[in-house]
Amino acid sequence: MKNAGLERLGRMQRQYHRHHPWRLSQGGLFIPHSYAEARPDSLSWWDDVGFILNGRRVIVWWRHPRHVYSNAIEDRSWKEAGEGPGDDWLLDGGTTNYRRVGKSRKRMVGYTCRQPSDEQRRYYDQLREVQERLSAKGIEFDVFPAWKRERLKWALGVDLVAPMEVRNEVELASVAGLARRLLLGHTTLEAEFPGYRYGKADWLRERKLDEASNLQSNF
Repeated sequence: MKNAGLERLGRMQRQYHRHHPWRLSQGGLFIPHSYAEARPDSLSWWDDVGFILNGRRVIVWWRHPRHVYSNAIEDRSWKEAGEGPGDDWLLDGGTTNYRRVGKSRKRMVGYTCRQPSDEQRRYYDQLREVQERLSAKGIEFDVFPAWKRERLKWALGVDLVAPMEVRNEVELASVAGLARRLLLGHTTLEAEFPGYRYGKADWLRERKLDEASNLQSNF
């Protein structure tokens, strides 16, 4: 039995793509970022890529497992540091900036936040210390390859966690190719990365490699 809601979303996705065509590379990919400054040995964290499948846009939000692990460290740092001061210095007490338009009118052009309180500064210093400590020693947390699709009005979204490096358009095309094969049912993440798990040992090993690489680049 057909799903009327899914069919309607599919029609909306195709219609949106017909009226708002993507500017694609020669390989048929939507590439929103530049790799001009990427080092060939750098570690990758996340990226986006798009392609067309059956007349519909597919947008892939890719993350390396180390990025998921890093976010877990950040979340744990917030929990360990505890709740901060209640004053919302980003929104409360700021100054609205205006620009004069004509002789008698003005238009808002920006917003200047007030400085954080001393108590707020101490809290952020504590939070930074906690995060640096947890990052240096690692946490007990494992990340596995994963993916899920999300049907949007303008595209089919794919949230993909996979141990791939993306430092140029060729490597980005590999991410798009994997997402395409997953959507078509031609492969699985277990088949692509059998038994893969990213954990504390991987995080600490990569920290040492990254520190050594940064040290060499300073000479």
